[in-house]
Amino acid sequence: MYARSYHGLMYTKLTFLLRGKEERPTVVVYFSCYNPSVSMSESSYGLTTFSPSGRLVQIEYATTAASKGTTALGVKATDGVVIAAEKKTTSPLADPSTLHKVFVLDEHIGCTYSGIGPDCRVLVDAARRACQRYRLTYHEPMPVSQLVREISFLYQEFTQSGGVRPFGCSLLVAGADSRGNHLYQVDPSGTFWAWKATSIGKGGPEARNFLEKRCTNEMEMEDAVHTALLTLKEGFDGKMTADNTQVGRVVEGRFELLTVEQLKDYLNEI
Repeated sequence: MYARSYHGLMYTKLTFLLRGKEERPTVVVYFSCYNPSVSMSESSYGLTTFSPSGRLVQIEYATTAASKGTTALGVKATDGVVIAAEKKTTSPLADPSTLHKVFVLDEHIGCTYSGIGPDCRVLVDAARRACQRYRLTYHEPMPVSQLVREISFLYQEFTQSGGVRPFGCSLLVAGADSRGNHLYQVDPSGTFWAWKATSIGKGGPEARNFLEKRCTNEMEMEDAVHTALLTLKEGFDGKMTADNTQVGRVVEGRFELLTVEQLKDYLNEI
């Protein structure tokens, strides 16, 4: 008889040997009980283990990773949605055209992120597959809210499954459907909200304060693009150019990325 402790649960293994059999089969009985003496260090490493204060610490760590990424933001207008993000290169020798912070998910939906880039790419690929499955099944574009729910389910699954860790990034999803234009934020916990304007990342709190002062319900697309770029510029590290900034927008029900030439024109106007 022996016992071992793992993540606050005590497993006791009792082994009984059935005599009189040549193969001597083994019967194993497991008992489990809560160990109230679980320490903070033990719960910090357990993905599905609550800390003594009732927190899932690994999800908090993932949220912190997302909040330390470069700033990204979104603004709803009367005739569309704008999302913009700072592209930070690790070296001046890097080709900026190969770095992406804004992604097309379907012809009517796009997203940007803050946090760990490879984690975002996994979510982007999953979202693109979901959009295509819906289109092949129903022969129409996927509603934005339904896609956001599917993304949030994937986020949440990675907060309670074995052998994985939470995604270390937050998403801003912009799109249009029969119900209008939409802007959503999805966090590592799987929680999502709809916004009129919001920001995520390292400069998120300051950018959100700036947006609260400048955004109105009557804002049109051109004003929304200018507001998004001005907000990014407020907390930008270094000089803001068309090479280290990326902008996407929903116009007339379609999502598009601004070209370098279009972005240069907007930057010259602010």
